[in-house]
Amino acid sequence: MSESAKKFSTAKPAFLRGGTSKREEVWLVRASLRKSGLHTVCEEAHCPNLGACFAKKTSTFLILGKVCTRSCRFCAVGKGRPGPADPGEPGRVAAMAKALNLKHVVITSVTRDDLADGGASQFLATVNALRQALPSASIEVLTPDFRGSRESLSVVLSGKPEVFNHNLETVPRLYPMARPGADYRRSLSVLAFAKKHSPNLTVKSGIMAGMGEDRREIIELMKELKDAGCSVLTIGQYLAPSRAHWPVARYYEPGEYRELKEAGEKIGIEFVFAGPLVRSSFNAFEVYAQANARRSGATMARGEGGGF
Repeated sequence: MSESAKKFSTAKPAFLRGGTSKREEVWLVRASLRKSGLHTVCEEAHCPNLGACFAKKTSTFLILGKVCTRSCRFCAVGKGRPGPADPGEPGRVAAMAKALNLKHVVITSVTRDDLADGGASQFLATVNALRQALPSASIEVLTPDFRGSRESLSVVLSGKPEVFNHNLETVPRLYPMARPGADYRRSLSVLAFAKKHSPNLTVKSGIMAGMGEDRREIIELMKELKDAGCSVLTIGQYLAPSRAHWPVARYYEPGEYRELKEAGEKIGIEFVFAGPLVRSSFNAFEVYAQANARRSGATMARGEGGGF
């Protein structure tokens, strides 16, 4: 790690301040979401990029309510006993995406261990509704682990999303304390299954830096992601939502993110998007387009033709 790692201060650095946004446009998106009875992970997870994304009329839709059945110590999303799945939600998501004229739609959810299929059928219904409303849009699903159920994963993948995303979040050593209820190997197997099920699928994952991991652990994680078939990785700074959440161990400097990007791509991950304010679905369309273009260029260089 660079020398900057040795000069860590507990004060939040200036480069972690979110960009400015047009308040009126942000308010309009929020008002439309509330009118439609929809939620976004941007709001529920206290994303620092919310203003910038809403100002561009983009968001990551959070389906299956806003109450999670797990208690990850780093997450701001509410925990508890959720209500039943809403059968009208997929149609409302599709209508909202169409109203925003989205080119790339990201769908995520809280973890729903209370449901027999973990919410997989709601993901599929939402993808199908989006295909009807926005046939030219690409779709990215950011899923929970479905407790490792191959049946649930197969249901989601049957909708043929362009991108399957499941976040590892952190290194295996920190899972027992930071992610009770989750399992690192299970999450890796989810990504590997998605790639095996749909070989042409873009498989994506994300981690947070600054939770207490070290460079060696990140490098090992990236090697395992590559072996699992992950072709896109996002790395961003962990920011504790409150004093009651998992504490920030340190803040990574911008140069360290460049080092991690280079290391990941050298390992063989096709595209690593790393930076202080990077989040799993931040600039998702641009990340997908760049990864797609990079892969197309690589296959053309080998004489295999372009595209996935």
